[in-house]
Amino acid sequence: MSSLSLAVRDASTMLRRNLLHARRYPSMTLNLLLTPIMLLLLFVYVFGDVMSAGIGGGADRSAYLAYVVPGILLMTIGGTVVGTAVSVSNDMTEGIIARFRTMAIHRGSVLIGHVVGSVLQSILSVVLVGAVAVAVGFRSTDATVLEWLAAFGLLVLFAMALTWIAVGMGLISPNAEAASNNALPMILLPLLSSAFVPVDAMPGWFQPIAEYQPFTPAIETLRGLLLGSEIGDNGWIAIVWCLGLTVLGYFWATSKFNRDPN
Repeated sequence: MSSLSLAVRDASTMLRRNLLHARRYPSMTLNLLLTPIMLLLLFVYVFGDVMSAGIGGGADRSAYLAYVVPGILLMTIGGTVVGTAVSVSNDMTEGIIARFRTMAIHRGSVLIGHVVGSVLQSILSVVLVGAVAVAVGFRSTDATVLEWLAAFGLLVLFAMALTWIAVGMGLISPNAEAASNNALPMILLPLLSSAFVPVDAMPGWFQPIAEYQPFTPAIETLRGLLLGSEIGDNGWIAIVWCLGLTVLGYFWATSKFNRDPN
């Protein structure tokens, strides 16, 4: 059997292991999934009439629902990968990684299993939150099949980028609680982006914080693909952010994993 075949086999085994863990202990996944759903319902039904004034054009609650859904979808990914950081930290502190190091398995399969499993969970979470959004009235009637595929590809790419960063955070954390705290920016950054109000409606001193971060261009690109708004430079900026974070997270995580003897 070739080294590539062995790597694929071991990575598949680790992926199965992580998915089984997620199925047997669903409480964290459910908690992280409920957060974007509650925010969606809160901002649409409680704050919708007030917040819709921030997007201009005499928008009503239904228009604000369309505006807020792309940001909620990306926030869902950010919340899901927090669980990945906790899972990686648990593996590092509970001794299972030390056991894996003594076995004849591909060294990178442990991380690959975490990453692929997390991306699959992120996309499933996005589908579930998207279903809730459709149930409460979200529609994207103008998007073509190609635009839907592009939106799906962006979500997968974004999930991959955040997952590698979360894996690195889990590896440097001494315990699960620290991993959860270290990964907290994945949840906070969407709140500081254009997810709920346009950047132009924010105070001048705050606009650079919202504009120059990975979530805002990704959100604006999703809005352009699904709702037909102007994408401008946001498309390539979002892709650059995703690729940059993926490369950074990959080298950070693999170097830490290969260096850590525990």
